[in-house]
Amino acid sequence: MAVPVIDFSKLNGDDRGRTLGEIANACQEWGFFQLVNHGIPVELLERVKKVSSEFYKLEREENFNKSKGMELLDKSVESLEDSDWEDVVTLLDDNEWPSNTPGFQETMKEYRFELKKLAEKVMQVMDENLGLPKGYISKAFNDGDGENAFFGTKVSHYPPSPHPEKVKGLRAHTDAGGVILLFQDDKVGGLQVLKDGQWIDVQPLPNAIVINTGDQIEVLSNGQYKSAWHRVLSSVDGNRRSIASFYNPSLKATIAPAPQLIEKTKQLGQTYPKFVFGDYMSVYVQQKFLPKEPRFQAVRAT
Repeated sequence: MAVPVIDFSKLNGDDRGRTLGEIANACQEWGFFQLVNHGIPVELLERVKKVSSEFYKLEREENFNKSKGMELLDKSVESLEDSDWEDVVTLLDDNEWPSNTPGFQETMKEYRFELKKLAEKVMQVMDENLGLPKGYISKAFNDGDGENAFFGTKVSHYPPSPHPEKVKGLRAHTDAGGVILLFQDDKVGGLQVLKDGQWIDVQPLPNAIVINTGDQIEVLSNGQYKSAWHRVLSSVDGNRRSIASFYNPSLKATIAPAPQLIEKTKQLGQTYPKFVFGDYMSVYVQQKFLPKEPRFQAVRAT
C-alpha cells in the first residue's frame, strides 16, 4: 500500500478525465497524495532546499541543541508525550522573517507565490470533482471575493534524535485548515499517514509536492473528503527538512457543507456543522492531538 503519486501535468491533455479520477480517489480514500510535474520550477525547489538547510545551520541549530527537549531527553525521561522533536519557523506575508541567511527571504517569497498558485489550482480540481462551481472552495475560504484567506508556510527541521523511541518528530493529528502543500526531504523519511488502521510511510520523492486535506475540506465536502491523521517519526539519522504551506480560511469565514453536497448525502444522515473558522481554531488549539469529531461537535454547540 502506497500513497498515490499523480502527474499533475496530465490535467492538460487527453488523460484529463483519468487524472481527475485519480485525484478524486486520493481525496476520498487517503486524504493524501503526491504531485509530480506540478509546474513549480525545479531550479526554484533546489534553491529552497539550499537556503532552508543553510538557514537551519546558521540560525537555528545551536539553539535547538540547547533546547528544553534536548535537556529532558538527556536526563533519560521515559518519554516526552507532550512534545515534538521539531524546530519550526512560520512565514506569513506580514510577520518578521529570518534575515541572516543570504537568499532566504527572496527565495521563500518566490516559493510561497508559486505554492499559493498551486493551492488554488488544486482547489479548483476539487471543485470540479465535487460538482461545485469553479472557485467555490476558494470563495468560501476567502469569505467572499478578495484575498482574505490565510496562507502560511512552516519551515520545519527534524534533527537527529538520540532517543527516537522517546519522542515523536510530530505527534499524530489532522490539520485544522484547508489544503496543505508539503515539500518534504528528498532522502530522510519519517512522515506517515493513517490508512485503514495502519501507519503508511509517505515515501520521499524528489521535488514532489505532497497534498493533504484539512478539516475544513472535510466539512465543505460534507465528509466526502476526509482529513487524514498523520505524524512524523523522529530518527537517529539525518536532519529531515519539511516545508508545509497552509491555505486556510480567513478566521472570519463561515464554513459549512456545500448545499449541493448536503442533498447528495442526505440519505446517509450525514451533515457537518456550520461555524465561523475562528471559533473552530479556538477549539483546535486546545484539542489538536485529540479525536477530531468532538471538535466538530463543540463548534456545533456554540
